[in-house]
Amino acid sequence: MNKSISVLLVDDEPGLLDFLSKRLRLRGFNVDIASGGREALKSINLKQPDVVVLDMLMPEMDGLTTLKEIRSHFPEVEVLLLTAHASTESALRGMELGAYDYLLKPVVFEELIGLIEDASGTRGIPEEKTDRSPVFPHK
Repeated sequence: MNKSISVLLVDDEPGLLDFLSKRLRLRGFNVDIASGGREALKSINLKQPDVVVLDMLMPEMDGLTTLKEIRSHFPEVEVLLLTAHASTESALRGMELGAYDYLLKPVVFEELIGLIEDASGTRGIPEEKTDRSPVFPHK
């Protein structure tokens, strides 16, 4: 189901980019990475993703500035913000600027997947119908 969802991960922490990109690819997502805001904008210009997962605190170009640029030039691309607990206020400001939602670091992977699916509009589309209701003998 996730093969059609393209995600751009943007973070200045190489270890986090590597970890998340590998896990998302294993789940079938099409993943690109960028180590900062300027690189992310270049990447989006070449290949627009469905969802950008954007770190708030980066040197050179922070997440809010990057978000403003994405909203200005690529309004159809959804953006999820990653933030440390101390910068929750910045994440809320990001929501006002058009971010889809935000996640606190450290990221809960299943929560990230759910938000990516929500943002791309694919969550809740069943791969196959299964009946999960309990089975009780009728009297």
